[in-house]
Amino acid sequence: MNTLPLQKKVQIINMLVEGSSLRSISRVCDVSINTVTKLLVDVGRACWEFHDATVTGIKAERVQCDEIWSFVYSKEKNKPEGIENAGDVWTWTAIDADTKLILSWNVGNRDADSANVFMQDIADRITNYVQLTTDGHNAYLQAVGEAFGDNIDFAQLVKLYGSEKEATGADKKYSPSKFRGSKKTVISGSPDEQHISTSFVERQNLTMRMHMRRFTRLTNAFSKKIENHCYAIALHFVYYNFVKVHKTLRVTPAMEAKLAKKPMTLEDIAKLIPEPIIGKRGPYKKRVKSVTA
Repeated sequence: MNTLPLQKKVQIINMLVEGSSLRSISRVCDVSINTVTKLLVDVGRACWEFHDATVTGIKAERVQCDEIWSFVYSKEKNKPEGIENAGDVWTWTAIDADTKLILSWNVGNRDADSANVFMQDIADRITNYVQLTTDGHNAYLQAVGEAFGDNIDFAQLVKLYGSEKEATGADKKYSPSKFRGSKKTVISGSPDEQHISTSFVERQNLTMRMHMRRFTRLTNAFSKKIENHCYAIALHFVYYNFVKVHKTLRVTPAMEAKLAKKPMTLEDIAKLIPEPIIGKRGPYKKRVKSVTA
């Protein structure tokens, strides 16, 4: 059974977390694109399990949530009939505003069901009273209430933009509308108005687009399968939480949150992949030739 050397795995993972496409990794590392894809699946699944087991019992004071758009196979308007798990995909993210730790993420639709799953997962990972800020998406209202009840300070921040008619030419297509202001709405509890903000989680959205090639806009680097999309996200967040040193904190978010004593390395991430089970080959049976009369 052929297995990749550890250093080759580290090289491929390093390029994955820095935003390289699968085919460019295949060319640079001189391996098959199927090898790159298989490693992404293996390390992504291992990172998913690692995050789920490690990021627990968090004492966070201020949490910010947001959703980021992407698509799988094709955009929703071009989605072929009969193709499942394709079209628009939303990644819900929650960040601790103090430690910059990504507490939870969920990949799904931008609907109430995804919001409920997402909020319940956040509630299961946090052990103390928290202030939560989201955007004005209505799905958060019921989801937060069911996950936290009244045991939370919850506010929504709605950003106001100008009309699209104000932009002309290329600006109308590629540039956002002019920012006009924001509106803060207290939903429950007594949140500190000074900390009603989604700035950190929106900055994290940019980090996702810069570090994951399949999130880059106006390219053909989109995900072709929803499973690989999820595995790439899991790898990114474990790298972000446990490996990458935050410039402001000067430590990793996991260290700031007291989940780790030192930064992990890419070798540590590669070693999260379970060793393949190599069974003993049995004796081959000799083929018996049929005899005809």
